[in-house]
Amino acid sequence: MTPESLLAFDREHLWHPYAPLPAAGPMHVVESADGVRLTLAGGRRLIDGMSSWWAAIHGYNHPALNAAITGQLDRMAHVMFGGLTHEPAIRLAELLIEDTPEPLTKVFFADSGSVSVEVAIKMALQYWRSRGRPERHRLFTIRGGYHGDTFGDMAVCDPVNGMHHLFSDVLARHVFAAPPPLGYAAAPDPAYLAELADMVAAHAHELAGIIAEPIVQGAGGMRFYAPAYLRTLRDLADEHGLLLILDEIATGFGRSGTLWGCDHAGVVPDIMCVGKALTGGYLTMAATLCTERVARGISEGAAGALMHGPTYMANPLAAAVAATSIELLRARDWRGEVDAISRALASGLAAARGLPGVMDVRVLGAIGVIETAKPVDVPALQKIIMAHDVWLRPFRDLIYTMPPYGCTAGEVGQITEAMLAAARAL
Repeated sequence: MTPESLLAFDREHLWHPYAPLPAAGPMHVVESADGVRLTLAGGRRLIDGMSSWWAAIHGYNHPALNAAITGQLDRMAHVMFGGLTHEPAIRLAELLIEDTPEPLTKVFFADSGSVSVEVAIKMALQYWRSRGRPERHRLFTIRGGYHGDTFGDMAVCDPVNGMHHLFSDVLARHVFAAPPPLGYAAAPDPAYLAELADMVAAHAHELAGIIAEPIVQGAGGMRFYAPAYLRTLRDLADEHGLLLILDEIATGFGRSGTLWGCDHAGVVPDIMCVGKALTGGYLTMAATLCTERVARGISEGAAGALMHGPTYMANPLAAAVAATSIELLRARDWRGEVDAISRALASGLAAARGLPGVMDVRVLGAIGVIETAKPVDVPALQKIIMAHDVWLRPFRDLIYTMPPYGCTAGEVGQITEAMLAAARAL
């Protein structure tokens, strides 16, 4: 098929994320990817400033990750996890337990980030049912969050400005506080801290837990908040005997400058979700980790088991490449690379401050954000960005980047120049 026929078929038959059918905006056929670049049909090469939605932290076509896939493929691509186990899953679980905060020693493998959050919610609810407290069936969270697209996840996403308000009448009703004030380095607002404390106390009798994205609220608005607010959520969970669930799907594996988002605040959750960068962007896989207390509380209940089990749970191909991705991360100076990207983003995006139509510019770790005064014209801005041989996917009122860790200073500079060009066109 020619690129034209591929695009014609795609337009008429394929759904894309948060897009109509037929597709309203232009599509671009990717023929290959290598390092930090995508090669489009016709040979044009673009720096992928999105890391394939924050997953491809090592870049593309990495020889070690390729070898992990092909080596495992020669042994077995998949086997059911019910009643059977295998070395890739065991090795991956061992690495996750070693690299996550110490109390998180029990691992449930899921097949996507959304499913890992579903599992986390189910863990919290089933924990209290196992303890004879079924009335504890709601979750406390903060607005501005995004946790996935399945129904349990949608119910804990921002109910007002999020992407799922269309379904608000059929979703479970949880308890939402206002979004945390913006600013990683900002002094905590005593009034907001008091609001959190009052709301949790008022609903503690019906709450199973607290769920939040640590420090960085991703697809809900690319918002950064002060570590003090996360520490307060941990303290409130302890005070009222609630479980703290942290969604590290976007923040995990070094993206925010620390290995985990919760490291900024020095807190440990009872349940943690990981995904996206887990496999280095090769295959879909996620995991939900929990403490011994949570696992024992569920397993000793009337059901006798956690009531969840995906068909492709612990897929050997995905587990093998995920373990290799973690080993690669351990071997490389990821912290130095993220720090260098952070400095380059801060320097390159500084000129966007004060531009007409720009509300805020912010950087944390390998995340750079230009927030605009009103929603952007995505196709128009993408055309400008691609003219700089860069691939970004603006959304809503955000022009942002999360580049692969291997990007050079020159490549980050190219990304920021593209973002500035888009901002100047507002």
